[in-house]
Amino acid sequence: MTIDEVTAIASSALFTVIKVAAPILLVSLCVGLIVSIFQTVTSIQEQTLTFVPKILAVFLALILMGNWMLGEMSGFMVELWTNFSNYIR
Repeated sequence: MTIDEVTAIASSALFTVIKVAAPILLVSLCVGLIVSIFQTVTSIQEQTLTFVPKILAVFLALILMGNWMLGEMSGFMVELWTNFSNYIR
């Protein structure tokens, strides 16, 4: 196994991680921004106000996108295990 192959596997793994994590992070970012704007407009400076909406939004996003996320991660692992014999020589 050459350095180029290791680099390709690591690159593919990092891309998969970013692709799977991005939707959840974007949902959390958008909900946090909306709550921050709401806090600014209403002059409410409660730190715990952002926690519950973010948790609910992330939980809902996981329910909606969990199947796709699991499919992407499983596909990556199947690809790794399918080519395992090429990696060990």
